[in-house]
Amino acid sequence: MLPETPAVAAALSVAERHFSPALLNHSVRTYAWAAMYRQAHGIACDEELLCVGSLLHDIALTPSFDSHTVAFEEAGGDLARVFAYAAGWPPPRSDRLAEIIVLHMRGDVSADADPEAHVLQVATSFEIVGRHADEFPPDARTATVRAYPRLGFSSEFLSAFEDQAGRKPHCAAAASIRQDLATRITGNPLDA
Repeated sequence: MLPETPAVAAALSVAERHFSPALLNHSVRTYAWAAMYRQAHGIACDEELLCVGSLLHDIALTPSFDSHTVAFEEAGGDLARVFAYAAGWPPPRSDRLAEIIVLHMRGDVSADADPEAHVLQVATSFEIVGRHADEFPPDARTATVRAYPRLGFSSEFLSAFEDQAGRKPHCAAAASIRQDLATRITGNPLDA
């Protein structure tokens, strides 16, 4: 299901080493939702960039890479940029990876303005709170969750966001907590 490129294999290896099983499966599911949505809407994307972004978008929620001062999406973007440089990507492509990771936590980004950020944003909002559920057929949901179980992901993710909000009250995670993320997560059809 994941594109077979050296950068994707390396990103998956980083995720396997540093993510909890629930966060690892979340990252792979995020790519699955992104690929489904992109294909259904005919959105042209750089597939490798989208996949590496999906795999690494939450890297700064991990104990090894958590920043105590920088919002997780910004710290994650910076880490992903370093990863991309190490993978041999040129600076503009490395910067794009960082940009889509940062933008996935911003307001709606249109597909015309930034296709990869838009697709990642739709995929993560479905994965976290079930937004855009009508975009993902029930049989595809079942198959994806069966292949990559949630393993208590919602409670782990909520706890990580509450921690981020407590330490960084002006970050996007804190805004999500103030906007009652806890209630929205419990309504996610993927956890039903």
